[in-house]
Amino acid sequence: MNIEPERPTAKNPPEQFAGDVWVDVIAAPRTDDQRMSVAVVKFAPGARTAWHSHARGQYLRVTRGVARFGTRDGEIIDVHPGQTLYTPPGQDHWHAAAGDTFMEHIAMLESGDDPATTTVWKEHITDAEYNGTAAR
Repeated sequence: MNIEPERPTAKNPPEQFAGDVWVDVIAAPRTDDQRMSVAVVKFAPGARTAWHSHARGQYLRVTRGVARFGTRDGEIIDVHPGQTLYTPPGQDHWHAAAGDTFMEHIAMLESGDDPATTTVWKEHITDAEYNGTAAR
């Protein structure tokens, strides 16, 4: 057993995120047979991801603020602290901080068989997609 070394907080790249988003990695695969990755991701007000999907799906546990999640069919869900959202493998989606508050979530996912397909990044979401009517 060992205590994992601390990693510096990283700012996520503008090719994949709009606005200010930071990530703190909690766990990442150490050997070829491990797949789990866990990170705390912090979004400034209105910050958002680009469209993307995950080869093996993703769990997101909201810990602060209100998160907004959208899918290609126009569904938008607002998720509150203590709630966990699951996106199935291959589902295009985005996540963002809703409103004028910071949002934080814990992201949990497994690597794909080909690590390059773990997360497939696509185009940025539009303001109209972000501002849709949230499902309750």
